[in-house]
Amino acid sequence: MPVISDTLTPTWRPRGRLLRLREAAWPLLRRPGFVLALALVLFALLAALAPALFSHYDPYTTTPAQMLQAPSRAHWFGTDELGRDLYSRVVHGARLSMFAALTAVGLALLCGLALGVVSGFLGGRVDALIMRLIDVMLALPGLLLALAIVTAIGFGTLPVAVAVGVGIIPGFARTTRAEVLRVKTLPYVEAARLGGASWASTLLRHVLPNAWGPVAVLATLDVGAAILATAGLSFLGFGAQPPAAEWGTLIANGRQFLITAPWVSLLPGLFVVLVVFSLNHIARTLEEAQR
Repeated sequence: MPVISDTLTPTWRPRGRLLRLREAAWPLLRRPGFVLALALVLFALLAALAPALFSHYDPYTTTPAQMLQAPSRAHWFGTDELGRDLYSRVVHGARLSMFAALTAVGLALLCGLALGVVSGFLGGRVDALIMRLIDVMLALPGLLLALAIVTAIGFGTLPVAVAVGVGIIPGFARTTRAEVLRVKTLPYVEAARLGGASWASTLLRHVLPNAWGPVAVLATLDVGAAILATAGLSFLGFGAQPPAAEWGTLIANGRQFLITAPWVSLLPGLFVVLVVFSLNHIARTLEEAQR
């Protein structure tokens, strides 16, 4: 009987993983609501990477003769008070807004994972100290904490992202800690330790991969929350300054035209709401699929 060489094993593993990924994704792709939400989120991400693919107007070119025009075939979202195409400004605004939201979630994810893993894996006094710090952060209102941070470090897109990211660290830390505490007591983790695996190897190979699911769902939810938080701070004037195209700034610019030209604020705000709802729907669907 021929012996199959072990060198063939790495060739088959990626195919097996790809097959399992397709099997897991197929039921989700059969849901129209999930597909629609995914398409809208992908549109926002692609608009952030290459906005010129989706709009042909310059978002900063002013045309006073076309100021405050209602939505039409030429200008899908109408024009603003300087005659700039509003749809193009929303599309180009995805770059700053998505950058701020993803930066905030990335910062919170890294810090929250580190705190949660250390707290759940070491336990004892270290766990108690970290959890008391997290409790203090949770006791502070998120908007108040973000305002204090952005006032201390300065205005702009990156300071706003850092301020929002610090505010959502506790959620990641608590979720990661709970999952680490659950996974590290499972039989296969104890078997790995009895087999001679080090704590670092056990953590990286067994604990973290199996504790990642709820953290990933939370990250998807928090991207939507971060979009709202960064847009809110930009609306208050702490984000990118005009004429920069950012979703919160676009909504703020239309406040004085709510009666005469409501689309200037309404349509960018509606687009932000749809993106956030789509992210929440994706997160809830993924959470249901894990059960």
